Amino acid sequence: MAEEALELLARVSRLEEPGEELRALAVAVQALPLSALRERAPDIRLGSLFALLNVHDREQVALCVSILERFLQAVDPLYVIQNFREELQKGLFHPDDSVKLLTIGQVGRIVENSDAVREILNNPELLRQIIYCIGGEKIAVAKEAIKSLSRIAQTQDGLEALFASSFLVDLKNVMATSDVVRYRVYELVVEISSMSADSLNNCANSGLISELIEELTGDDVLVRATSIEMVTSLAYTKHGRQYLAQQGIIDKISNIIIGADSDPFSGFYLPGFVKFFGNLAIVDSPQQICERYPIFMEKVFGMAEGHDPTMIGVAVDTLAILGSNVEGKQVLQKAGSRFQHLLNRIGHQAKNPPAELRLRCLDAISSLLYLPPDQQTEDLLGMTESWFAALSSQPLELFRSISTQPFPDLHCGALRVFTAIANQPWAQKLMLDSPGFVEYIVDRSVEPDKASKDAKYELVKALVNSKTIAEIFGNQYYLRLRAYLHEGPYYVKAVSTTAVEGAE
Repeated sequence: MAEEALELLARVSRLEEPGEELRALAVAVQALPLSALRERAPDIRLGSLFALLNVHDREQVALCVSILERFLQAVDPLYVIQNFREELQKGLFHPDDSVKLLTIGQVGRIVENSDAVREILNNPELLRQIIYCIGGEKIAVAKEAIKSLSRIAQTQDGLEALFASSFLVDLKNVMATSDVVRYRVYELVVEISSMSADSLNNCANSGLISELIEELTGDDVLVRATSIEMVTSLAYTKHGRQYLAQQGIIDKISNIIIGADSDPFSGFYLPGFVKFFGNLAIVDSPQQICERYPIFMEKVFGMAEGHDPTMIGVAVDTLAILGSNVEGKQVLQKAGSRFQHLLNRIGHQAKNPPAELRLRCLDAISSLLYLPPDQQTEDLLGMTESWFAALSSQPLELFRSISTQPFPDLHCGALRVFTAIANQPWAQKLMLDSPGFVEYIVDRSVEPDKASKDAKYELVKALVNSKTIAEIFGNQYYLRLRAYLHEGPYYVKAVSTTAVEGAE
């Protein structure tokens, strides 16, 4: 089979109208295992196929792309860059998007190879063309270019080359293409900056991070909304947070939130700014962030207490992030009755439209109430119990009613709430005291789809793995839960039937 494919490949190079042979070759190479192609890699001559891309015949181009894609998978990336450098350069600017995707995909393979990536660094024109691919109309090509350049920057030589004066000019030229492309370059810069403090310094020295920050604090509200997402990504790393703090960026963001009340257009950017502090709190210290920037908590509570569903959703998501660890939970607990009232609003919203906000509320409740076993002190258990009670006059029945509704997302959301509290003794007692609740947990017939079965199984697993479940539920229920866990999420009980001769 490999011999046949190589014969067809040789024949294609000699023909002026190779359409029939290309179709046969496309079928042949797809049928061959890669291992067979790799064995014959030294015999594969692809120059003629690359040459056949330079036509206006769409079928021929599509066939060549399909064949090249398969053959190139069997060829070492170093061989590709050493022998097809010119073809790669042409491919990056080919008018057909499929050729661009093929070529940029090969660049992606090359940059993952430590020997092959040096060949790109030794070829400034190819590197320049990869940079200009960021400005391409095809988003898949631009994404692959960003990914490849980010990988190149992981080496010291690549990092220094990318931000050398000549390539920096190219990056800025690409940025001038459009607003969308400018933010693709910022995405690349933030990605590189996140790698290390040294990478961040190179990006900062290029002036591109300063340009991003200027857009963040500028007057265009839509630009603010986009740029805050990039800055939030930068804050995920410790060296990124230190840079933002040293440059006074976090203080500037706080001041913008303070001034948002007098800005009629703040609704465009405020959600992103609030999310920034939410993410900052969880990767740093919730207590320190909330104490240093009190406007953050005030704004989150204000948004949650308002009537704008969009703002309520953002506030609920932020509370979920903040309350996902114990320190964050303790910060919220310090808000006292105000937070208790807010929990009641979240509980109310969990049972009322719109559905998308209901689901976000359910997920937030799960995040707020979950306590890892090693952190279940008496005080913290008392806190989560009081939070659960604040959600509704009968919170267990509230989530049980949601879990029986014919909406898979909401059904699973309610099950996740039960799973979040399943390892806490007070919740186990509530479940046991609720008529029919344990029977509902072990009833497989109420779970109509895979997602529901998986969610129910996670609930059972959380209960069985709890150290207090056997004592609180009693041996009978505990053994039924153990059996459910052992049988797995998709167990179906066999039902025997007897055939009777003559019966219809």
